[in-house]
Amino acid sequence: MKEGIEVSRMKEEIKTSLTKEDRKKVKVNGVLNVFKNKEMSSFDVVRKVRFIAKEKKVGHTGTLDPQATGVLPICLGKATKIIDYIMNSNKTYEVKFILGIKTTTYDLEGEIVQRNEVQHLSEEEVSKVIASFIGEYDQVPPMYSALKKNGVRLYDLARQGIEVEREARRISIFDISNIRFELPYVYMKVSCSKGTYIRSLCYDIGEKLEVGATMTELNRSETSIFKQEKSININDLTEENIEDYIITMEQALSFYPKIIVNSSFTRLLVNGVKVFDKRLTSEKREKNILYRVYDSENTFIGIGKQDDDGFKIEKLLL
Repeated sequence: MKEGIEVSRMKEEIKTSLTKEDRKKVKVNGVLNVFKNKEMSSFDVVRKVRFIAKEKKVGHTGTLDPQATGVLPICLGKATKIIDYIMNSNKTYEVKFILGIKTTTYDLEGEIVQRNEVQHLSEEEVSKVIASFIGEYDQVPPMYSALKKNGVRLYDLARQGIEVEREARRISIFDISNIRFELPYVYMKVSCSKGTYIRSLCYDIGEKLEVGATMTELNRSETSIFKQEKSININDLTEENIEDYIITMEQALSFYPKIIVNSSFTRLLVNGVKVFDKRLTSEKREKNILYRVYDSENTFIGIGKQDDDGFKIEKLLL
């Protein structure tokens, strides 16, 4: 294992000694905190990053609709292995919606299917209904979403005029703040768990008020450790500055707790063995919690988890 560490150090020293032109030819591994603009799909961003980085393996960590803006972490090279682990995090959105209108897509992209009067609504009444969604609730995803039903994307069915029953999913709304009214428009900031559809939240608020609601603007200001104020606008990203914005896999996963294991068990863990030995680590660990796993030589091994039968690496990242 020490030999492996030494090789890694040598590679890093070689990379550091390269000229700027040579570094462009070095395979890029890491995560970019990209800000997506309106009128771009998430794949448009991936395609542009792929071209700039000259890297084939590129993926995003959670779709943003074309009309939405905000933080869209992009994984390059080996970092594509951790896409699911970055997506498995809390998010913050800034949203604007209009009361009294319902559309097929729950946003302005769809057809208007209902209009209702809203003059009778007071800001106090709307505020109480909004606050009632803080906490856990079972949210039904919109038909116009990338979720699958029997292997078919819901939005593909919706475009054919087919509506199917969707299973509600338990999500968490941690906080709703910065509420501002320009009735019939409402602005708010939402902190929520993964899997939350803000379009559906706006729709549900409208249903509870019995007037309907449609999302008109959406910005994702935060996902995991990635914040808007530290992002790079996709239009400002170039071959010359891309490396200035790349962060390591370890940094991208820093919201997971860290655990150090005895190096004598490294080989077993790397080979996928589930270890049930008290000597594995002196640190306390909870069951079914994901950890960043390091050995006593400070080598980052990957993401691991403890269960009743022992501790195992779930995603090897050496």
